[in-house]
Amino acid sequence: MIQEAVDAGVFVFGTGLERQQASIVATDGMATDGPYPETKEVIGGLVVVDVATREEALAWAAKIAAACRCAQEVREVLPDPEMDEMLRRAEGR
Repeated sequence: MIQEAVDAGVFVFGTGLERQQASIVATDGMATDGPYPETKEVIGGLVVVDVATREEALAWAAKIAAACRCAQEVREVLPDPEMDEMLRRAEGR
């Protein structure tokens, strides 16, 4: 299934999570354990796809859910034009 996403040009990144514990690092550098979700379900990994619409993201999530036999959570991330420009400049080196 991942190969299908790679071939379609939408795959960005995917991995399993080593542990369920998360940490929050504040702006002053202090790290604390958490957050602790109010659910018994855990996220075991993630896949990032780059698609134009939420509908496309949901379609890919359905394919991934079927392939890994587990439900998928879909979230949208904000675009970062400054980061895109930095990456373009770095690739031009």
